[in-house]
Amino acid sequence: MEVTESSAIATPAIQKNVYSVWAVPPEEVGARLKKLMEGLRSDFGGPHFEPHVTVVGAINLTAEDAAEKFKSACEGLKAYNISVDRVAAGTLLLHPNAEAVETSAHCCGHFGYCNSRPYMPHLSLLYADLMDDEKIKAQEKANALDDSIDKLSFPITRLALWKTDPGDKTLKSWEKVAECNLIPN
Repeated sequence: MEVTESSAIATPAIQKNVYSVWAVPPEEVGARLKKLMEGLRSDFGGPHFEPHVTVVGAINLTAEDAAEKFKSACEGLKAYNISVDRVAAGTLLLHPNAEAVETSAHCCGHFGYCNSRPYMPHLSLLYADLMDDEKIKAQEKANALDDSIDKLSFPITRLALWKTDPGDKTLKSWEKVAECNLIPN
């Protein structure tokens, strides 16, 4: 087969990255959570990451598309409260209250993100592959480090767009791209 010059010219691929939308806890809550996360990492390892509640999971987009969708999704969104339901192994399971579920659904709609399961808000304290006995120890350690963490309740007043490469197990390449303030209640 003969290849002509016009058909051999390749168009440059448009760079896509993985993005996620996170609900950001207030600074004082973030400091408390970071202390707890550091205590768990000292025993179980794992990378450092910012405390967050995932609102929209990992989705492949161009930088421009992600920024536009984030800006559009944030318009008119109101702040809401979230509370811990219980402590699990390396995770705080949060109450799936109407505001949290509706915020996730609203943002997922703007991003065209389809979740195969119902939204279950959670705040990861540790990213590590743990055996079953280690999961129990991690849960016990979290409760020992902060014995009232299961009663934690806090407002979500900010969302952030993060570039999150799922292939980077160190999480060092993860970066916050944008942040928006939600409308106070």
